[in-house]
Amino acid sequence: MMFERRCVGRAFVMKRIGLFLGFLASLASALGATNAGEGGSVVVVYNANLRESKELADYYAKRREIPANQVFGFDLPSNETMTRKEFQDRLQQPLLKKLEKAGLLAFRPDAKPAGKKTPTEVVRPVEAAVRYAALCYGVPLRILADPKLEEDGAASMRPELRRNEAAVDNELALLPLRHSPIPLFGPLLNRTFGATNASTLNPTNGILMVARLDGPSVEIARGLIDKAIQAETEGLWGRAYFDARGLTNGSSKVGDDWVKGAAEITRRLGFECVVDDRDERFPVTFPMSQIAFYAGWYEYDGQVSGPFTRPQVEFMPGAFAYHLHSFSAQTIRSATQNWVGPLLDKGATATMGSVYEPYLEFTPNLAIFFHRLIHLGFSFGEAAYACQPYLSWQTTVVGDPLYRPFAKKPLTQHENLFQRKSKLIEWSHLKVVNINLANDVPSTELIQYLIDVPELQQSSVLLEKLADLYFSGSKFDEALEAYKKAARQPSSRQQKIRVILASARTLEFVGKQEEASQTYQQFVKDFLDYPDLAGIYRKLVSLAEQLKKPGEKEQYQRELDRLGSPLPPKS
Repeated sequence: MMFERRCVGRAFVMKRIGLFLGFLASLASALGATNAGEGGSVVVVYNANLRESKELADYYAKRREIPANQVFGFDLPSNETMTRKEFQDRLQQPLLKKLEKAGLLAFRPDAKPAGKKTPTEVVRPVEAAVRYAALCYGVPLRILADPKLEEDGAASMRPELRRNEAAVDNELALLPLRHSPIPLFGPLLNRTFGATNASTLNPTNGILMVARLDGPSVEIARGLIDKAIQAETEGLWGRAYFDARGLTNGSSKVGDDWVKGAAEITRRLGFECVVDDRDERFPVTFPMSQIAFYAGWYEYDGQVSGPFTRPQVEFMPGAFAYHLHSFSAQTIRSATQNWVGPLLDKGATATMGSVYEPYLEFTPNLAIFFHRLIHLGFSFGEAAYACQPYLSWQTTVVGDPLYRPFAKKPLTQHENLFQRKSKLIEWSHLKVVNINLANDVPSTELIQYLIDVPELQQSSVLLEKLADLYFSGSKFDEALEAYKKAARQPSSRQQKIRVILASARTLEFVGKQEEASQTYQQFVKDFLDYPDLAGIYRKLVSLAEQLKKPGEKEQYQRELDRLGSPLPPKS
């Protein structure tokens, strides 16, 4: 045995955890984030012409304890688009009137602003009992462009921004300002952009945080509520995947900067992170397991691709997934078109997207989103609006706006998992290791930490991490043993694929070609639907050559021919 579990007492283990997580616990404690009793801060909007829209609104109100007098139905179109007039006459103005009548928003006229030559009365929001609005499945998604609408000042706007189409929720976000004249063309500056104090995201500061409980079906929309509450209760656990493009200059580099910034924040806060820095997207063969976070961009045809096209995608309860594309949310009623609908269909709990062309600089700043959500403990709605530099534009926010996955202190959460004997504690241990790796604690100490963890021997998650640490320290025999043991433990399908292939590659690396060949042979038997079997057979052909087994080489070559993927010619 290259490693063994030591029998250690609970007090010793908890002391070690306390030492490793102490600084993070103090940060979380100072935030005082909470998701308790926030139901009163939400107004729920549904389409009165769709039974399932009202049913979803009632379900959300029940689960989040939202008062019945804060649930409003309106006579709305049943499709995803509405005209500007329909938006104003059937949703925007009626909602504003109901909020005022119910005492949920109060306004006061101010004297004309200093410097104005013409007397102008400005009506400002002064009191607000609600901060969020949740639009239920059936409420339209997009406001169509109105080419007949003429406004002063439009001519001074950049030509590509002289447009008045918008996302319904992004336009409603400025509802508290609608008693005063504000332009409909172009994006408007978000006064709360970059906020670090969540309380500033308030209608009294001109913003209503609007999100959608929506998706390809009402069942999927309902699931957004359930999965958010589950993650609040049990924690948001899993891995983080970031798909950058490897840009080093040019105006588009800012998109890469956002993705990489989000990845660095997530890594330092304890998540297992993978960053793809190539221009291509993650391939369909990539073993994307146990997804807590995904953020990436771009795909020129605008259609979902890579691992997200597989029949099963391993989103964890509470997962946030976002793909930046100009038309990622052109529709969200489809499980196959664009990005937002398919991500929701495959199990994501929260996302954002663009309903029309937004242009890169007017899209959400991902680094800010991840920092506010994970580090500062913002709700999904708060993080989504703190990261948007502009409003009255093209971004739609999909998910429970109250969803607050990081309200609990890490130590408290770990203790709760320990008391409940929850298997999820393996993820908390993984977070301990990753936080300390990010703070330059020697990997040898963290290897010892993992060996001391009682859950190690039954945890594929922790065994894989142990193997990775051994490998990075050039302890290849120990790494192999840990990979093999991880592969034997219950795990998700994609993690098992990754661990087995890591084991096979390590065997090749240390010169154990015979055992590597046996591992690949077993792999093709166990994973007949693996999307790159041809790649595995090419490895088997190469290994058969090295082992001087012409019969096996011929057999694997026939499999390659059957798959229609012959070996490339030797150079």
